[in-house]
Amino acid sequence: MAQQPGAAGTDAGGEQPVRVVVADDDVLLRAGIVSLLGRSGFDVVGQAGDSEALMALVRELAPDLALVDIRMPPTQTVEGLEAAALIREEFPDMGVLVLSAHVEVEHAMTLLAGGRGIGYLLKSRVVDVEDFVDTVRRIARGGSVVDPALVQELVSANRRDDPLSVLSPRELEVLELMAEGRSNAGIGTHLWVTEGTVEKHVKSILQKLDLQETGADHRRVLAVITYLQAR
Repeated sequence: MAQQPGAAGTDAGGEQPVRVVVADDDVLLRAGIVSLLGRSGFDVVGQAGDSEALMALVRELAPDLALVDIRMPPTQTVEGLEAAALIREEFPDMGVLVLSAHVEVEHAMTLLAGGRGIGYLLKSRVVDVEDFVDTVRRIARGGSVVDPALVQELVSANRRDDPLSVLSPRELEVLELMAEGRSNAGIGTHLWVTEGTVEKHVKSILQKLDLQETGADHRRVLAVITYLQAR
């Protein structure tokens, strides 16, 4: 059954807080996430225990972000993933973060093909509160975040005709960090280089992967998808 808490006020910075709906049939986990987000300045405007209740909330409240368990009633298979796809179809500007208990490559790739404002995260990451909260904020702002475990899973798989062979070792490092959802500033900090240097690497990566700039495509996301598919 859906629940609708009262609206929150502005955050400490004077901006309206990010409005979130949370869908998970695990009541304790859902309550923990709702409490965590509330303490971190988010406005959790609704909760749901299944995909039907989730879609009703999304259509009624139009939140900034939907946080969805990949497996929900009645079959505990891909109801959450299907709901995420439907949300993207009906509300293309709404952020969607899917939580999964295990790395499921096929499901993750289907989700990530949806473009910007998309995230795939293992439930075990929720315990790292600071990182989890940062992930939710980035997705709400249009970023795309991929769980490092998924990146590692795909890196370990051998693929023929590697489209990444045109990239230098440093460019591969930058692209892997992009796949983990890091910003240019975050990549620069990790690699001990300036943000300007990272921007040059990103530009080179996009050119070498022949990702032409268009009004419909987000090239940074397409580069990450190319990386994940190749690895």
